[in-house]
Amino acid sequence: MAEYGVVIPVGAFRFRKNIRNAVERAPVSQLASENFDALIAEFQALDARITAIDRKLAAICRKDERCKRLSTLPGVGPVVATALIAAIDDGRHFASGGALAAWIGLVPRQYTTGGKPRLGGIGKRGNHYLRRQLIHGARSVLIRIAHRNDRRSRWAQDLLARAGHNRTLVAMANKTARTAWAILRNGENYRAA
Repeated sequence: MAEYGVVIPVGAFRFRKNIRNAVERAPVSQLASENFDALIAEFQALDARITAIDRKLAAICRKDERCKRLSTLPGVGPVVATALIAAIDDGRHFASGGALAAWIGLVPRQYTTGGKPRLGGIGKRGNHYLRRQLIHGARSVLIRIAHRNDRRSRWAQDLLARAGHNRTLVAMANKTARTAWAILRNGENYRAA
């Protein structure tokens, strides 16, 4: 559309609101207009499917006690909670929360030579979907904790100052995975420290 001089404001909400009018106003050929209309219809169908799936996940999360407990964790909503339960069930397959975090891929790779371990970045192995969702959840939490003074917020703010944004996100996701394992394993509710 930009090739035809039509620019839509950034953001999903604005795109949904303005795309139909933008195509109608665009000085394009009949064929291009038909192709854009087909793309818009495809986008709207996918958007409707995603909305329906989100509603189903929220309904599942409201019924399942484990999901309810996981949803009390900062950065964990219905999508992450149902994904965790689908992937790890009650966590009995993992000896510890650290083992779960390593399985997801939220721990640094270790390189050891001459008895000196060196830590690298997180690897590409592990459960890509869970890792991505937990990091996105950590991103949403990190945005909201700038002026909070609880223990978890102070830890994240100190880590952010020392290690940087991306490492802080991974560390927060790692902590969330470990806490989720403890919640599932012990059947307890989350208690903010």
